[in-house]
Amino acid sequence: AIDKTKKQFKKGNEMLWFAKMRFGRTLSALQVVKDMDFTRTLILTLRPVVDAGWFEDFGKIFYDKPNFFYGSKKNGDLIQTLEKQQRKENAKYIYFASMQDLRGSSQVGGNFDKNDEIFSANWDFIIVDEAHEGTQTELGKNVMRELVKPLTKVLHLSGTPFNLLDNYQEDEIYTWDYVMEQKAKKEWDEIHFGDPNPYASLPRLNIFTYDLGKLLNSFVDEDVAFNFREFFRVNKEGDFLHEKDVSSFLNLICKEDKDSNYPYSTQEYRDNFRHSLWMVPGVKEARALSAMLQAHPVFGQFKIVNVAGDGDEEEANEEALKKVKNAISNKPQETYTITLSCGRLTTGVSVPAWTAVFMLSGSFNTSASSYMQTIFRVQTPATINGKIKEECFIFDFAPDRTLKVIAETAKISSKAGKTSSGDRETMGEFLNFCPIISVDGSRMASYNVEGMLEQLKRVYVERVVRNGFEDGYLYNNDQLMKLNDVELKDFEKLKGIIGSTKAMPKSGDIDINKQGFTDEEYEQLEGAEKKNRAKKELTEEEKRLLKEKEEKRKVRDTAVSILRGISIRMPLLIYGAEVKDEDKQINIDNFSQLIDDQSWEEFMPKGVTKDVFENFKKYYEPDVFRAAGKRIRAMARAADHLSIEERIARITTIFSTFRNPDKETVLTPWRVVNMHMGDCLGGYVFFDENMENTIEQPRFVNHGDVTENVFAEDSKILEINSKSGLYPLYMAYGVYRRILDTKYPKKDELPTIDEQQKMWDNVIADNIFVLCKTPMAKSITKRTLAGFREAKVNTRYFEDLVNQ
Repeated sequence: AIDKTKKQFKKGNEMLWFAKMRFGRTLSALQVVKDMDFTRTLILTLRPVVDAGWFEDFGKIFYDKPNFFYGSKKNGDLIQTLEKQQRKENAKYIYFASMQDLRGSSQVGGNFDKNDEIFSANWDFIIVDEAHEGTQTELGKNVMRELVKPLTKVLHLSGTPFNLLDNYQEDEIYTWDYVMEQKAKKEWDEIHFGDPNPYASLPRLNIFTYDLGKLLNSFVDEDVAFNFREFFRVNKEGDFLHEKDVSSFLNLICKEDKDSNYPYSTQEYRDNFRHSLWMVPGVKEARALSAMLQAHPVFGQFKIVNVAGDGDEEEANEEALKKVKNAISNKPQETYTITLSCGRLTTGVSVPAWTAVFMLSGSFNTSASSYMQTIFRVQTPATINGKIKEECFIFDFAPDRTLKVIAETAKISSKAGKTSSGDRETMGEFLNFCPIISVDGSRMASYNVEGMLEQLKRVYVERVVRNGFEDGYLYNNDQLMKLNDVELKDFEKLKGIIGSTKAMPKSGDIDINKQGFTDEEYEQLEGAEKKNRAKKELTEEEKRLLKEKEEKRKVRDTAVSILRGISIRMPLLIYGAEVKDEDKQINIDNFSQLIDDQSWEEFMPKGVTKDVFENFKKYYEPDVFRAAGKRIRAMARAADHLSIEERIARITTIFSTFRNPDKETVLTPWRVVNMHMGDCLGGYVFFDENMENTIEQPRFVNHGDVTENVFAEDSKILEINSKSGLYPLYMAYGVYRRILDTKYPKKDELPTIDEQQKMWDNVIADNIFVLCKTPMAKSITKRTLAGFREAKVNTRYFEDLVNQ
């Protein structure tokens, strides 16, 4: 990793280490500083608590370099002192700073006048630790923009950088993942006979999935498989609403019968899983579960440690860790514990005694990185009572989610394109070192490679949706690698039409002399790639094809960047499309016919007529397009069955995946709608005080008479040009809450979901009025306000508004 980084830094400024925990990222990154002799190095992380670890490792690497100094707010020197030493004595230094602290600085849009020295320093090298956290938000990006100077080298470190991989080229990534580690463990004795195996203490993962949806089918959500939030929902007193179901679930996982393989069904299993981590949906749910476990005949023997709670995360993490370690004690073979968490202790901490993690939260949309971070908690090496921990277990009760995440993890490590024989090998290898066992009643079955590849297709669809159709998997790779001269000219023309959209990343030029492969060459190329992977001798012709593939790939990437101008407008249109027969799915062939001409003109780039679009349809992957469209609509439809607050959260999450095309068709983000309306009129804001993160229960902002009058029960609110419906959504909620709070002054007796919907429908029928420029804008607004339900919505579209 160190050598590859030094080599990469000779020609570029960026590097990512995709390396799992126990790789030695801290020591190795500091060695890069030492080898390259950087003058000013900044370590940046979202977790201030790791400062002590970096400081300790600094001592191990720089013990023989008296001119190198370390600083942070807690350890070593302050930045002012280090800068003085640098200027006076030509000293070199490494400074540790927290991302939260920097994000609060006025220089990047925060509220405090601080950290000027850090932003003005001319950093030679920046190490971003746990880079998948906090660097992709708007504030995080602002911080990086301010810190990185033209010659600054940046090294990102992460064990789960799934949200970052697309930002890097192949040679900018060094990978050391779970499969590589387990392979090295297995092959050590063959290669290094007689030497002690450094990987011997790293346990093997085993994943068991139980389909709770089959056992308790009233909690299956169309969007996402099993709905843990609903299952564990608590009332105002803090008791489970579905107490019977939760209780029967606890009984089920302890059920003793000869066929049962549930984790607590026998004394042997209970001893095996003496210490485990249970992930639950929230703080109130953890409290209720803790009480139920303590009263349970089997779990009552376990010490329940509840670390789910509000308050300062960092300080709480240290406290939480102490609580857990005290409960486990220094004789873990004699104690039994269950730790309940809804996020704490899932990253960057080690509890050696944990042998199992129970996933009872999250959904089909849980990100691969947070899932993998959590399950790797149980892989911490341990020797307990003289025995080495060789195996560790994950019990997941939403199989769809498990398979999606694992397929993505196994696949992404290999960074390949569409399903090929290489995928099969990768997946086979992963399942070899991390078996996934599905438990169905008393039947157990291992997942095979075919089943996992099937899941992979779902992962691609998920990615396309999450990236707002700005994703390579949406396109037909084969077609784009075979472009002939006529097709290349078509792209050149399309670039002339779309190339002028303002917010588009600049697409490169299409070289019309670089035609693609013929069908025959394309087949030969696949053969050559196979031989190359198997490290077999290649013919000159095969070498030529592989070299040519790189050039063709550049042409393909340029073509995709041109098509992007059309693609990113599709999700919003699919979301709003009025389809009489829902079984008749939206596909690439009927897509343009579902949209009237006037709306097409409003939402598509100027000059891209339906006829022009017909010409480029063949470059889309029809199955992925259809499935992604179906997914967007299923997610929106599933929101119809939720409480009003949850529905708004779900709908606005869907909107957050839509991309903003250009300055004419502005899709105002939900966060901006909240800032705008909250500042101007008050009402209920769905973001925290810093307007950074959404909150579960919106907070009330009061601007006196303005708020009082605008959100009155008889208020009439007109939006004069709606495209997304997000402004009317915000306003409708303000009026709805006024009516709700009048009707239900006592917070402990709230209406059912049906009653909430009736009140909501009255508000959108009596208080909210909307004008739209096109029929599609009207459909989208209606979808945002009322979903797929038959409810009266005052959305009006006038064909020629100016003259009416």
